[in-house]
Formats: sequence, structure tokens, C-alpha cells
Amino acid sequence: MVFCFTDWSLYDEAVVFTQERVFTLQSYHLVHRGPAFTEDTEIALQRASRKYRVKTKARQNGREEVLNGTLDLPPDVYNGMVITVAKNLPKGTSETVHIVAFTPTPRLVQLEFVPAGEQNVLIGELEKIATHYVLKPRLGIWLKLFATLLGRIPPDSHAWLINDELPAFVRFEGQLVTAGPVWRIETTSPRWPDQPKH
Repeated sequence: MVFCFTDWSLYDEAVVFTQERVFTLQSYHLVHRGPAFTEDTEIALQRASRKYRVKTKARQNGREEVLNGTLDLPPDVYNGMVITVAKNLPKGTSETVHIVAFTPTPRLVQLEFVPAGEQNVLIGELEKIATHYVLKPRLGIWLKLFATLLGRIPPDSHAWLINDELPAFVRFEGQLVTAGPVWRIETTSPRWPDQPKH
């Protein structure tokens, strides 16, 4: 998934995964740089070797930091795959998985998918039902206390999906990077009933 911003900022996220009855993340790579972000970052994570590498460069003072290490990944780590997982949930069910939050030190965080109702969307003149999921990070007691002290408790994210025979993404609202702004990503079709036709 690549976003190119008008200020020349870049968000480039790539994930390699297998699908044999369950999804399994094999590798994850994220680059974000430019004025839209507080720092330029490159992240690499590999399941087979357990290795991670995080390289950051602060935009204010140009200070660079590189972290290398290993991390045991549970089977249900889904960085870069949150929407893919949500599209495959049985309608109306909740689920808890893991993501690795890079702060920049990598930390395993539980992420709970909670269904939060339905909303009508339009495909042309055809009305469909989108399921709204709230994505709630579960930090654990000590990590939550630490995040509270630093004022860095991550907000909930939101995803809307059509659960037809072929599930479809409609909208996402949330952070793309740790401690980053909340952004909205949505498709031009389906559209919300209150949006004009293009």
C-alpha cells in the first residue's frame, strides 16, 4: 500500500503472508518519510529469522537511531493485514489478534475487532450494508500505565466493510503510524448516501 502526498511525503507498506487455512505474516516492511511525519522511518520484520530493524531520523534535529534485534512473533501477528483479517471475519463476530507497535522499540500489542453496528452505503444506486468494526488496542496493565504517563495511549481505529460473498473495503479511520495523526481512507465507490456522485 503506497500513499504519495502532495508535499512529497511517502507512506510505503508491504507485507508478505501465506494463507493455508489461516493467514501467517512472513515479512513486513514499512517506509514513511517527509513533512507529513514527525520522523523518517524504515521498519523491517522477518518471521523466519525473528529479526527486526528500525531506522529513524528525526525531522527537527536530524538525529538518527538504528535498532536491531530479535522478536518472537505469535502466529496471529497481522501488521499490514488488519483490513484483510477484518474482511475474513464471520459477520458480527469479534476477534483478538496481535500487531507489533514500533515505538520505535517493537512491542507486541493485542488488537480487538469489535463489531459496532451497520451502515448503508451505495454502489451506483444499489444500497448495501457495511459492518462497522472498532479496532481496540489492548496494551496490558504496565504498557498502558507507561503509555498514559507519556500521553501516548493509541486511539481506537474504525473500519467499515461490506460482508457480501466477496467482502469489500469501504472506509478506515485511524493512525497509520504510532503516535501519528488519525487519517481517513475511503474508496470512491461504494459511497456513503450523503456523498455526491462523482
